[in-house]
Amino acid sequence: MEERTTVRLPHGLLARAKRKAAAEGRTLTSLIADGLRMALADDRRPSRVKRILPPISTAGGGLLPGIDIADSRSLQESDDLDYMLRPTHSNDPA
Repeated sequence: MEERTTVRLPHGLLARAKRKAAAEGRTLTSLIADGLRMALADDRRPSRVKRILPPISTAGGGLLPGIDIADSRSLQESDDLDYMLRPTHSNDPA
């Protein structure tokens, strides 16, 4: 069942809506009804979740403390330590 109602619109908006309805060969009522359907359909869609990015590091990079790139022994010790701290793999023989 259709109902009548009074809607107060700014003059410029009403004039544009009438021109658009006429250009599309439809009534102003159908244009307004479609516009309301579109506006209400947006309410049913889940809103996009605003992505929160992780904080950006301000570290300057570089070598870890105690590592001297010119000292091969220091590099080997770092590599050995890294190897020892790795978790064991399930396919390694026990």
